[in-house]
Amino acid sequence: MLTMTRKSGIVDATWDEIDFKNAEWTIPAERMKASRQGAGRPHVVYLSKQAIDLFMQLKILSSESPFVLPSFGQSKYGNISKSSINRACTHTIQLAQKNGLNLDNFTVHDMRRTASTHLHEAGYNSDWIEKALAHEQRGVRAVYNKAEYSEQRRKLLQDWADMIDKWTIEYTS
Repeated sequence: MLTMTRKSGIVDATWDEIDFKNAEWTIPAERMKASRQGAGRPHVVYLSKQAIDLFMQLKILSSESPFVLPSFGQSKYGNISKSSINRACTHTIQLAQKNGLNLDNFTVHDMRRTASTHLHEAGYNSDWIEKALAHEQRGVRAVYNKAEYSEQRRKLLQDWADMIDKWTIEYTS
């Protein structure tokens, strides 16, 4: 949720994509959705302080695996499956409901929609949000606008992480 990436982005992520010093995660072009359709580019995810903290914890837990989310099943050098992420969402929903919390069903993709909705409602520029979601522009506008909005996306993703922290604190208080 902190990175606004697709499920495949995090499931297939490897440690060589994570730059802790610059707080960046570069997803290679061949793993981007548009590249599967023939026109992908690498996508840089600017990591909030909260995301860096989680990645550091995952690095410790991943042992010698090249994957951010390794599978410790038959091979320690494999990654978890997308269905594992789905099961984690389902388990979270069931646990919340069992404890009397009103939590509707959700998917990883719903988290991307939630981020987009809340950031738009907070007044952030649509171009920055769409770029953070790795949505490619189409048509004439795509020919002319090659902006990456790096600094704006870095601030947007930090602000998004801070919003999540605020909601978490309010909810658990």
